[in-house]
Amino acid sequence: MKFTDQLNRILKLKEIPKRIVSLVPSQTELLVDLGLEASIVGVTKFCIHPKHLRMSKAVIGGTKQINIEKIKALQPDIILCNKEENTKLIIESLDGVAPVHISDIYNLEDSFELIKMYGEIFKVEDKASSIISNIQNEREEFQNKIRQQLKSKVAYFIWKSPWMVAASDTFIDTMIIEAGFENVFQKEKRYPEIDITNVQLKEAAVIFLSSEPFPFKEKHILELKSHFPEKTIKIVDGELFSWYGSRLQKSFSYFETLKS
Repeated sequence: MKFTDQLNRILKLKEIPKRIVSLVPSQTELLVDLGLEASIVGVTKFCIHPKHLRMSKAVIGGTKQINIEKIKALQPDIILCNKEENTKLIIESLDGVAPVHISDIYNLEDSFELIKMYGEIFKVEDKASSIISNIQNEREEFQNKIRQQLKSKVAYFIWKSPWMVAASDTFIDTMIIEAGFENVFQKEKRYPEIDITNVQLKEAAVIFLSSEPFPFKEKHILELKSHFPEKTIKIVDGELFSWYGSRLQKSFSYFETLKS
């Protein structure tokens, strides 16, 4: 059987993969929601959903650093990676261990494509279609509710020391737009480092501090409030802005709470 991944790489599989190693947390959760938990043999230490998974599966490292020998010992039929979350060195090191499927996600259409790909590879097409439909329905319902609303300008922080924000050409930026906001760093690329005196930052009416990858806390709100007392500053659930698998089913109801 031949399949392609999102980099148009060809994967050759002898049969439906029964032993899966996932190096991407959002994709691990997607596998579980596709009914494939029993087939997962290895995950990263960041695969925190569902919570019990790391207790029953082999933990093979993180998303940027892996134990290659541990992965080999698991004898996987397929290894699931992501272009952004896993390094080129990691992916190259897995060559010859098992077929590697690489995702590359920038928008919701890419997410739907990935879910469909998994449905086909693991022969769970109906469950994949159901998840896609759920996300699409949630999205449509939310967009209808906010259609007449003005878009507040927002800055979305992902890191501190140095301060870093999500800009264009990222999945987070797509979700900022989906949530009904305008990203003040739209003209920048990827995840630029910024100074707290940045001119674009001053344009934002709202500042979002993501719960991941940097664990922003209330003290960081107070720190930024000292610079921007007039702005709305809040910690947001980073998973619902950046996880592009089945967790998207929860994103739009969450976005509604941010608009109130």
